Amino acid sequence: MTRREWLLDEQPSSRRQARFGQYYRTWLQLKRNRLAMVGLGIVLLLILMAVFADVIAPYDPIVGGDLRTERLLPPSWAHLMGTDDLGRDIFSRIVHGSRVTLLVVAMVAIIATPIGLLVGTSAGYFGGWVDTVLMRVTDIFLAFPRLILALAFVAALGPGIENAVIAIAITSWPPYARLARAETLTIRNTEYISAIKLQGAGPVRIIWGHVVPLCMSSVIIRVTLDMAGIILTAAGLGFLGLGAQPPQPEWGAMIASGRRFLIDFWWVATMPGIAIFVVSLGFNLLGDGLRDVLDPKGEK
Repeated sequence: MTRREWLLDEQPSSRRQARFGQYYRTWLQLKRNRLAMVGLGIVLLLILMAVFADVIAPYDPIVGGDLRTERLLPPSWAHLMGTDDLGRDIFSRIVHGSRVTLLVVAMVAIIATPIGLLVGTSAGYFGGWVDTVLMRVTDIFLAFPRLILALAFVAALGPGIENAVIAIAITSWPPYARLARAETLTIRNTEYISAIKLQGAGPVRIIWGHVVPLCMSSVIIRVTLDMAGIILTAAGLGFLGLGAQPPQPEWGAMIASGRRFLIDFWWVATMPGIAIFVVSLGFNLLGDGLRDVLDPKGEK
């Protein structure tokens, strides 16, 4: 039996075979979506660019060149995306800025997703006053635009990439909580959960061991689709000087510093803007593809 036949076997002989078979079928379905594969390619390119930034970038992203001869040079073979007002290679700064973008995206996902899952599944499972209190707190966060709320938190915590990550994470978890609560309400009264209760499982084990895994597919879709918003929020904070601080190469801060030269030296602000657009588009395309594949209510 070949590996493909083993993965596609309709009668798996073990739980491991069934799990890997499901992963493989999901991958085959995702691979048929060309736009999703384009999005996946962009995301993988972002990851590779961040990992190998020191190898890819031809110049130092922080130290500039001679201001008399290398300041505000247009795109050329020597500087693929031109140079900024301090003689720094824009391509090198964008490549190293991908590390900042990837760091923000990863940290926000790691912080916000568990919080949203915990709040949403707890509210949906316990109901009553627990549901009322947790959902009213969630509604308070949802009542404010994400960027405005993030600005308020960063203003209180102080500028910096770490505080920006915390602020964005604090403002990102409420949609995940609402989604997890809705999923939990449809799960908590099923025979599957009742059988687990009869076996003596407590609320913590039921929530984290059985309810959360069933909610993960919907939450993963929402997190992937939210990545573009997270990137734009981080860029907005950087543009306002509240995110990554100079001379750190952050795309939003690069746009802010280049807006003064937008008419005569368009590439200074345009190149990081294109980077934000492409990466945001990639996450959106990938999220749409994952929604088509992982959504249990969608058409297969």
